[in-house]
Amino acid sequence: MFALLALFWGGSFVSIDVGLHHFPPLLFAAVRYDVAGLLILGYAAVTTDRWKPQTRGDVLGIVTIGAFIIAGHHSLLYLGQEHVPGALAAVIVSLSPVLTAVFASTLFADEHVTPLGAVGLLCGVVGVAIVANPTPANLLSTDAVGIGLVFLAAASFALGSVLTRPFETGVSVPALQGWSMLFGSVLIHAVSLGTGESPAAIDWSMSAVASLTYLVLISGVVAFLIYFHLLDTIGATELNLVGYLEPVVATLLSWLVLGELVASTTVIGFAAIFTGFALLKRDVLFDFWRAASPSVRRV
Repeated sequence: MFALLALFWGGSFVSIDVGLHHFPPLLFAAVRYDVAGLLILGYAAVTTDRWKPQTRGDVLGIVTIGAFIIAGHHSLLYLGQEHVPGALAAVIVSLSPVLTAVFASTLFADEHVTPLGAVGLLCGVVGVAIVANPTPANLLSTDAVGIGLVFLAAASFALGSVLTRPFETGVSVPALQGWSMLFGSVLIHAVSLGTGESPAAIDWSMSAVASLTYLVLISGVVAFLIYFHLLDTIGATELNLVGYLEPVVATLLSWLVLGELVASTTVIGFAAIFTGFALLKRDVLFDFWRAASPSVRRV
């Protein structure tokens, strides 16, 4: 299931690449979460008892996730992927857990970064710099703008993850996700309208329908159902490791489906980002490997 989740979510970067040829970017993201949110919320209403928000914590959780993790993250990601390929975007997004540590240590007194963790943070920043390869000549290029937008998307996701920690929510996890998707899609629609995007600009070709269907049903509904199951099985911390398989999947699928190859600097940058994560979360990685090693030995 862990591998499937990485496959489905890694494939979403490639599917976004395809869909952006047929949809305005913000409208594309909004329509995706219109449908996915309704389906996830419907699932929650049928399978869980507590699916309606009732407390202040419920509402604050939905608003925060919807604003930062759904609207902020995906608006910036889709705009960024107009300028950079999905495989490159996936590498930059893998910085999110490193940025989460930065925001957590800044906002919460009980969170702190050790000296070795600080080296990890530096590795993550260096990794993005290697990927971006900033020079005076390309600083204002479309690629640099795209990388900047995707970096902000990763930061929005990380900040949203940290801001939700203090909220006590009583709704089920699927319900929280469903309501957040719908709230986030409303915000994206508002920005889409404000920037002049129009549904008339959508090219409803087979590629467009296939891309949207994948993002809604596979990357959205099916992947999130796997996510909910793994969340109960292995926990959120270990589950975050899936983010480091997504760039690998996105790179392979970009090559197989679109014929795109990543630059060597992208691979080196990803290695630096993962090294930064490993230094920050070395205890988690050790526990994860120790839990997996008995099954490895049996094989």
